Amino acid sequence: MSEQENLPEVAVQLIDYLREMGMETTTRQHPAAFTVEDAKELRGLIPGGHTKNLFLKDKKGQLWLVVALEDTQVDLKALPKRIGSARLSFGKPELLEEALGVKPGSVTPFALVNDGAGRVRVVLDSRMMEHDRLNFHPLVNTATTTIRREDFLKFLRATGHEPLIVDVA
Repeated sequence: MSEQENLPEVAVQLIDYLREMGMETTTRQHPAAFTVEDAKELRGLIPGGHTKNLFLKDKKGQLWLVVALEDTQVDLKALPKRIGSARLSFGKPELLEEALGVKPGSVTPFALVNDGAGRVRVVLDSRMMEHDRLNFHPLVNTATTTIRREDFLKFLRATGHEPLIVDVA
């Protein structure tokens, strides 16, 4: 079975886009993983840093995507000082779909490809960036795509998103 066989079209298009940019990725399909706990069942099968993604909105209306290792405790009360935001809360599902084109449970920094307006600021945890390979959903939660850290940064910049790298814990 090919890596892209049975993947939804949006995931295939993303993987093709990454390849066109000269990035090597590996995608492994699996049962739907809606939470970090669901995804932990895949450990050992997929190498690299496993992540969680928080879609947030601050009090002033700025949208944020915070990406960290799955076991990172993100303190939403302390984070605004570290990233220069107003008070943060979770973004509503409708806003997530409007801004990034994905549903809850499929939040991924790869969805920044859908943010042509540049509405979302991206924050990467510095501990996560110590990993050579990182894992994210390819716009759907039934697969995980592994990408090299340097290629991931190249992807973000190609979508017009210069990441802020800080310790979010």
